[in-house]
Amino acid sequence: MLLKLLICFLCCGIVSTSTVGAGNEDVKKLLFAFGDSYADTGNLPSISVSWRPPYGTTFPGKPSGRFSDGRVLTDYVASFFGVRPPLAYRRIQNLSAVENGINFAHGGTGVFQTLFDLPNMTTQIDFFQQLIEKNVFGSDDLSSSIALVSLAGNDYAAYLARNGTFQGLEGFSRSVINQLMLNVRRLNRFGMKKIFVSGIGPLGCLPQSTASNSYQNCNAALNNFSISHNQLVEQNIFQLNLEAAAPVFTYLDLYTGLMSALGGVPNRLKPCCAGECGAVDKNGKNKYVVCENRSRSIFWDSIHPSNFGWNAVFSALDKSFLI
Repeated sequence: MLLKLLICFLCCGIVSTSTVGAGNEDVKKLLFAFGDSYADTGNLPSISVSWRPPYGTTFPGKPSGRFSDGRVLTDYVASFFGVRPPLAYRRIQNLSAVENGINFAHGGTGVFQTLFDLPNMTTQIDFFQQLIEKNVFGSDDLSSSIALVSLAGNDYAAYLARNGTFQGLEGFSRSVINQLMLNVRRLNRFGMKKIFVSGIGPLGCLPQSTASNSYQNCNAALNNFSISHNQLVEQNIFQLNLEAAAPVFTYLDLYTGLMSALGGVPNRLKPCCAGECGAVDKNGKNKYVVCENRSRSIFWDSIHPSNFGWNAVFSALDKSFLI
């Protein structure tokens, strides 16, 4: 069952505002996002469910490529720093569209290649480097910019799907984190001085993990794995800052943020969009049901937080951005 849940974490994610406190606006900031569906604001093609109703119902009122009924982590980070959310990389038609930065995140991706032929984190940074080499962004732009790196665990789901066993997963986890650190170092070498790196959330509390017990309890084994991953990420972030002799890298404790958001919410583990969210049958009938009160659901679908959920998570995280 544990293996099945982790595999589904990857596969289900792709096939199928409130305003927070503003940061210092004295310097024009650019936001660059890298990662997966927790940060993606429209990089996947139209076949993705993120471009189908009822996604985007709360914001912007129609599907926008976000895996939520509304805003995702990138939107809240942008709001905190007083900038507009950067456009998705695939939607940029001219250089005037990059004045707020760029979102390179693609749903379903990871540090390494996953089950989908989509740009992993290294490739996303390659895209960024190509623009830097074309002088689209100068040294002043980069030194005052913000990087958000959000990866929610797709590497592990892909590993389990390919290998069918947990054997070797601990060693693979170290490989994932080592490569992640190489990637964020690379961002720093571009001149970026504020790089925020998320841990993974409590995988055992995702609706796909709790459906088997009627959304009553989180899966302890999956949560323990999440904690183990996060501890190693945080330790590495600490070491990177020692090497940089400056607080360049900030760890975002997504696990604690989501657990905090879940506290005290009725039916906290149930998704608002239940079933195959965004899918219809051959007769055009919805294969999902949407809850009556989106504004009280932490999870939108089987994997992703709702607009309300992300707002609650970010409220627990925002002090991490006061650096």
